[in-house]
Amino acid sequence: MERSVIILAGGFGTRLQGVVKDLPKPMAPVNGKPFLTYLLDYLIDYGYSNAILSVGYLHEKIQDFFGNSYKSIAIDYAVETEPLGTGGAIAFAMQKCPDDDVLVLNGDTMFRADLAAFEAFHRNKGGLFSMVLRQMPDVSRYGNVLTDSNDRITLFAEKNTATGEGFINGGIYMINKQLFTKHPMPQKFSFEKDLMEKVFDTEPLFGYKSDAYFIDIGIPEDYARAQSELAQF
Repeated sequence: MERSVIILAGGFGTRLQGVVKDLPKPMAPVNGKPFLTYLLDYLIDYGYSNAILSVGYLHEKIQDFFGNSYKSIAIDYAVETEPLGTGGAIAFAMQKCPDDDVLVLNGDTMFRADLAAFEAFHRNKGGLFSMVLRQMPDVSRYGNVLTDSNDRITLFAEKNTATGEGFINGGIYMINKQLFTKHPMPQKFSFEKDLMEKVFDTEPLFGYKSDAYFIDIGIPEDYARAQSELAQF
């Protein structure tokens, strides 16, 4: 069965401009190849055969490099003519997905969670949305996500409002298309602020916990760290 995944690859990379110029953030070079190639290799390992890249800023750089395929994975593009926010980008890209449940990844984060186990978790819960959570020693940079004994999300805490150990949004989602039908949104919206954080108290949203390798290349320090750490993959 062919399975589709959406990768949010339209980031401006504002905080990386000092070290990576004139490239969208997912194209930042890591050991001589774009960061995005590491994500695609990871998805290929789990049998994904179709990737829809949600792109906007300097999208030509991505399209020129990858074209319509990378190794065994076919590539299509959902090109934003103007920024739609994370939610608008996901909803727009979903129009190209035949599946009801769609995997969505951030294009600037490598979180090597067990995707097969996560998919099984999502199916077993029977909800419209699940996310992978990563335990961190300090959640202040990311915000904190709390769950109950049934793995249902009970709270999204803003970044810098919670400190210390906890679980963060790892940037990997399984989303059923009915979520957008049930909770209509404008064309431009933030998936996190305008949808997840508004509906979790009435719509069951579930969190799957993983301690797999995680790095977000959004700041220069972590981008530099990726050069050595991603060499193992």
